[in-house]
Amino acid sequence: MNRDTEQLRAFAKGYTAAWCCMDPAQVAGHFAPEGSLTINDGPPAVGRAAIADATRDFYTALPDMQVFMDDLIAEGDRIEFHWTFTGTNTGPGGTGKAVRVSGIEEWTIDDDGLIAASLGHYDQAEYARQLEHGV
Repeated sequence: MNRDTEQLRAFAKGYTAAWCCMDPAQVAGHFAPEGSLTINDGPPAVGRAAIADATRDFYTALPDMQVFMDDLIAEGDRIEFHWTFTGTNTGPGGTGKAVRVSGIEEWTIDDDGLIAASLGHYDQAEYARQLEHGV
């Protein structure tokens, strides 16, 4: 593993920890000031405030959410962060059901080592099914 890959892996571990601390600003802090987060081809959240809002939506639905880094693939300019999140839907109007969803984020990293763009993908239908029926 070369130094750049080691730095990326350390960054990914910090990003994972930021998701687990339940502070949207810490997640958004891993993005460039005008960075973007796109989830399942939806409209991008652009800028740290919008990214924090997108993060907050997950925390509201899953107040005990935990994120696990499954893998980090860095091959040339292609960087994929593979993750799994778990939680219980006990937020407002929640079902009380547990969820466990895996996905990936395709990252573009800027010259400052922050996420310029993240394209996130997970099975949204499966997530919805788990919210209603559990894992």
